[in-house]
Amino acid sequence: MYYLLWQIAIGILAGRLAGKIMRGKGFGVLLDLVLGVVGSLIGGLVFGLLGLHAYGLIGSIVVATAGAVMLLYLVRQL
Repeated sequence: MYYLLWQIAIGILAGRLAGKIMRGKGFGVLLDLVLGVVGSLIGGLVFGLLGLHAYGLIGSIVVATAGAVMLLYLVRQL
């Protein structure tokens, strides 16, 4: 239970960071945060497929932010 809440919190932080990194018109704070949570899952999947693993809080934030940036970029292109 706590793991899920922890991952959601990291995803929200990653969404906020990704929104700052991907400046521009944006979708607003709330949608950037939701995309951050989904992007953190995507980041974990992509990094796992590449054979890269993140450990600790900083590693999780980096992976989640990278996934959120990828997702924000794809969504903004559509």
